[in-house]
Amino acid sequence: MITVPKMSLADAKLILDASEARAVQIGVPMDVAVVDDGGNLLAFHRMDGAKLTSIEIAINKAFTAAGTRKGTHEYAPVGGPGGPAFGIHASHQGRFTIFGGGLPIQVEGHTVGGVGCSSGSPEQDREVAQAGIDALFRSLGHPSA
Repeated sequence: MITVPKMSLADAKLILDASEARAVQIGVPMDVAVVDDGGNLLAFHRMDGAKLTSIEIAINKAFTAAGTRKGTHEYAPVGGPGGPAFGIHASHQGRFTIFGGGLPIQVEGHTVGGVGCSSGSPEQDREVAQAGIDALFRSLGHPSA
């Protein structure tokens, strides 16, 4: 029998808290979303001052990362104009995201969810998302992702 780890609400809250702490450290209020392995929203946090237009972007970054099992930044080279997957950003009713800030959450070889952050640069968004994932791994006693 194969047992696949699952994200819990407590896991999602831990990710939100750690992501928020990193966003405060870098001085960029963020919208942070955590989804399960099916891309369904588990938890969302909009920090004071985070961009209103980034709410859906954060959720969509998490959705894309969980569904593809890849960071959203990996799609920029192939999904942009002239790339072999140009137009992929229009799939899933426009939810597919091809710029940084969405990362899959992988535990014991299984993708258990995704985290998406938005309001900063793609690099800042990715850094904040990674901080949340790193905190989850520390709580599980695993090395960082």
